[in-house]
Amino acid sequence: MGNGDSRVRGLAARAGGWSARHRWAAVGIWVLFVVLAMGLGSAAGRVDVDENDQLKGETHTAARIIDDAGIQEPAGETVLIQGKDGGVKATDAEFRAAVADVVRAVEATDKVTDVTSPYDTRTISKDGRSALVQFDMRGDSETAKDRVEPVLKAVEGVGRDHASLRIEEIGGASMNKTFSDAFGDDFQKAEYSAVPVALGILLIAFGALVAALLPVALAITAIMATMGLMGVVSHVMAMSDTANSVMLLVGLAVGVDYCLFYLRREREEREAGRDAQTALRIAAATSGRAIVVSGVTVCVAMAGMLFTGLAGFEAMGLASLMVVAVAMVGSVTVLPALLSLLGERVEKGRIPFLGRRRRAANQGSRVWTAVLRRVLAKPVVSVVVATGALLAIAAPAVGMKTQNLTLDQEFGDSLSIVQTYNRVNDAFPGGSEPAEVVVKARDINAPEVASALARFKERAISSGASRGPVEIKLHDAQNVAFVYVPLVGGSDQDKASASLEKLRDEVRPATLGKVDGVQAPITGQVAGNHDFNDQLVGSVVPVFAFVVVFAFLLMLLSFRSLTVAITSIALNLLSVGAAYGILVAVFQHGWGASLVGAEGVGAIVTWLPLFLFVILFGLSMDYHVFVVSRIREARLRGRTTNDAIQHGVVTTAGVVTSAAVIMVAVFAIFGTLSMQSMKQMGVGLAAAVLIDATVIRGVLLPAVMALLGERNWYLPKWLNRMPDFTHDESPEAVTAPAVPDEGEPLKV
Repeated sequence: MGNGDSRVRGLAARAGGWSARHRWAAVGIWVLFVVLAMGLGSAAGRVDVDENDQLKGETHTAARIIDDAGIQEPAGETVLIQGKDGGVKATDAEFRAAVADVVRAVEATDKVTDVTSPYDTRTISKDGRSALVQFDMRGDSETAKDRVEPVLKAVEGVGRDHASLRIEEIGGASMNKTFSDAFGDDFQKAEYSAVPVALGILLIAFGALVAALLPVALAITAIMATMGLMGVVSHVMAMSDTANSVMLLVGLAVGVDYCLFYLRREREEREAGRDAQTALRIAAATSGRAIVVSGVTVCVAMAGMLFTGLAGFEAMGLASLMVVAVAMVGSVTVLPALLSLLGERVEKGRIPFLGRRRRAANQGSRVWTAVLRRVLAKPVVSVVVATGALLAIAAPAVGMKTQNLTLDQEFGDSLSIVQTYNRVNDAFPGGSEPAEVVVKARDINAPEVASALARFKERAISSGASRGPVEIKLHDAQNVAFVYVPLVGGSDQDKASASLEKLRDEVRPATLGKVDGVQAPITGQVAGNHDFNDQLVGSVVPVFAFVVVFAFLLMLLSFRSLTVAITSIALNLLSVGAAYGILVAVFQHGWGASLVGAEGVGAIVTWLPLFLFVILFGLSMDYHVFVVSRIREARLRGRTTNDAIQHGVVTTAGVVTSAAVIMVAVFAIFGTLSMQSMKQMGVGLAAAVLIDATVIRGVLLPAVMALLGERNWYLPKWLNRMPDFTHDESPEAVTAPAVPDEGEPLKV
């Protein structure tokens, strides 16, 4: 078929056409962009989220008071000394000797300061079997984990000398070091494994090395450019390591997907007998447009995280949004240029067996052809069965319980320090994670302030919020006092939160709250978790509303169909609901948890449901836009709705399956990590993508569209004045000699 002289409308088609005609310029501009972005990012440096800015509310207020006062809180460490049986108690000579040995040993390292004996601070458990030696690490608390090793070895040495006692160290520095040693490489291993896994699957999908390398190369360069841009943008909105990891995940997923969509369509057109230039123009006008619509929709979904008010989520949202935008631009610009440059050489490195399967794969999937025949023959049954199955899977989500996981929930009993944490909490409930009241006054030593502090200390215990001991530490020069209150409930999040609320709502107003000019925000680990949960819950409705409304509007504008827009949102919500149900069933109730190397921990980590919603809603649009665009394209070319549905689903089945397999494989890697929160994220994402690419796109979407028939393309007359973004959908627009006028949109 000839190339034709017809012009086409639309950004994707024009960008692809320009790049194909000016291929070296397009490649050069892309390379220059990536290099400049990385250079600027390196020169600017990256500003990471300040831990104090992570939250709003009391936690943030307390952090600001401490920062403004110039107080550097050291990393606190604790040594638990405990009789292994009921025979040895703190009053025994052997126990006292062990305490003295611990004090001498840690002081001898010259890495610690303010070492206190339990006999001076009365940190002895009620049963007399346990005591705590407490001290602070010298230097910056953030780097204390790098200096704690000699102290840990000194404590271990004392433990070997006192076989009848359990002598174990725990604290911020020792926990950070332990987790860094045990799990610090987990993320890197997952990140490094993702690229080879994606490349292997692409080799199977394309059967040629060069074709398989193109999507990976595009994704990697998009990620590299975004890393540089993150450094520049971080001076306006701070970034984080977590945002970096999420950006890499999302960038690899969408970068490979977009390139896969484009490359498969170009291949398909060449297989149909079109010359290379025409095949590229058709791919630009069809898959290119789908990529732009999908990319904008994913960006909108990621932007939803900016509405949480949580610095960590905002960083993840902005980083993800940027990498999607960069990958989208690369897919519709440099990719056509590379395909134009390579021509038939894109088939280089052909794998013989896989190469023989290529033509059959491009002609459509036999499996999906068989499935579609049955789905379209009985659409009502298909809708009822598929919807019923997904609702059943989603049902456990109704009882979802979210909380920040405790150490034993997050890491299990695989680490000895987790067992130490539990022992300390059993002996001293709340002692390992006390609430910290930061008291700021005009004169911290004023009689009324001192009296209020004493009353607060007394009432914290009498109210039942704490069993003590409550410790007060004054910073006279800064007129600040720290009050450390062990909370009743210890590692039980619900009970500890109840104790915290009692401190905030009852104890503080009756004591410190009665002194004019006194600020007394309550912070600490439990308070931080509590404030995080409250802020996250408060942001759920705005985020959900923003993502759903804007995704609906984008679908409406892109397909000019009210029906397509509504069904798109409904199917995506059903997919997300099924993912929630699987998460709750596996990780909250423990059903089949062992199959994924996990265990039921009774809750879903707090941040995950909102994170999954945003990520899944965005990524699901990749498949949806691609499949529906192909169906609409076939309908525009004169096929009946049922024929168009079958054609659209079957011809996209190969690329959707390949893209889904890559995503599932990459996300499943994160499901193999040691931390329960990472397992939950990996399993949730992998399960959702699998459901979305099979049940939703392969069964429910075609069945619903078959039932709706011509109503799929319904648009009320009063919406006809909307902007028309439906161009570039029919390849006839770029190949046939007779086409509508430049300003005349193609209509169904």
